[in-house]
Amino acid sequence: MAVTVVVGTQWGDEGKAKVIDLLAASHGIVARYQGGHNAGHTVVVGTERYALQLIPSGVLYPSVVPVIGNGVVVDMPTLFAEIDSLETRGVSCAALRVSSLAHLIFPWHQAIDAALESARGDDRIGTTLKGIGPAYVDKVRRSGVRVGEVLDEASFARIVRGRAEAALREVEQLGGTPFDLDATVEQQCALARRLAPHVADTVTLLHDAREVGTDILLEGAQATFLDVDHGTYPFVTSSNPTAGGASVGSGLGPRHIDAVVGIAKAYTTRVGMGPFPSELHGELGDALVDIGREFGTVTGRRRRTGWLDTVMLRHAARVNSLTSIALTKLDVLDGFDEVKVCTGYSIDGTVVRDHPPRVADLERAVPVYETLPGWRTSTAGCSDWGALPESARRLVGIVERETGVPVTMIGTGPARDAMVVRR
Repeated sequence: MAVTVVVGTQWGDEGKAKVIDLLAASHGIVARYQGGHNAGHTVVVGTERYALQLIPSGVLYPSVVPVIGNGVVVDMPTLFAEIDSLETRGVSCAALRVSSLAHLIFPWHQAIDAALESARGDDRIGTTLKGIGPAYVDKVRRSGVRVGEVLDEASFARIVRGRAEAALREVEQLGGTPFDLDATVEQQCALARRLAPHVADTVTLLHDAREVGTDILLEGAQATFLDVDHGTYPFVTSSNPTAGGASVGSGLGPRHIDAVVGIAKAYTTRVGMGPFPSELHGELGDALVDIGREFGTVTGRRRRTGWLDTVMLRHAARVNSLTSIALTKLDVLDGFDEVKVCTGYSIDGTVVRDHPPRVADLERAVPVYETLPGWRTSTAGCSDWGALPESARRLVGIVERETGVPVTMIGTGPARDAMVVRR
């Protein structure tokens, strides 16, 4: 019996879905604990590629019960588009359970999101415009609508209409694009009828499963440095992707968590605005984008790229109480003449190893690098630690030295079995 949390240690897009897919084979439940459809997870099984946004990655295993926990904000059109796509491809979503305590995203949240981002001008934060932030705002100001409301159709219709009328005025005040109130209410009520069979008390479900010995995997969206508290604020998401958020967003207490697996790329990427000390520009940055196919699963946006930053990883190891690290996409570095790893920052001439809490300091940080010779040989598909080039093993050693956490998995390609597993 074990409860394991999988968390991103950078700015997202670390390859969490592949690791979750690998671990899910030995778990009975895979549960999402925060975020919404602003994060995409990609899983490759044989020749099939699955891009998931809301449904937990474990759905690809018939033996797994996928759960959307109370910390998630749910956009019903996206959820059912994803369900329909999966079931068309032979993946059943009948076992999916959605927490009655999760909050719903509505079209007005997206309209408000777009209006607010437009008003920021050059100070925009790079939101995905999916309505995630405004939905969490409604949750905190206690005007949100929980998933459990769909179980009473008449009451749900009244609540949605009331919220929609107030939101329409807010959208107009912000100069945003108005929405059709009647059409919106009708659409949401139709989706609510479809959602009702999936609604459950997932907190009780998870505790009951744990008590009978079911292994549970808790899956976060985004990553540590997009956490609203611990990330590079304000260039963050609106929830807590860190391991502490797993307890809040699932209902499983901290003492019930047995392991925390941190996922990191062998280099670093981020989407949108915000400081990025080890960012690469020019040919090297472009090469990482091209070789790593660094474009957003959900938005298609080009990701910014840079060398691996162990200052970030050390901080993530502390914040999340990491018990192990999975290092992904090592194979992307195969063709480089040299590979660099950032092990410190120089800020105004002083070298620091701790991640600065102020974004203003991070913006002035100059990376201090340790340079390794490139291995210039293919690691693609490698599953044997001893077969990895010496320089690649040295990179793994630097990560372990700088974080104090063992690297137990090393990804060498997108396929399920392209993984070195170290015991």
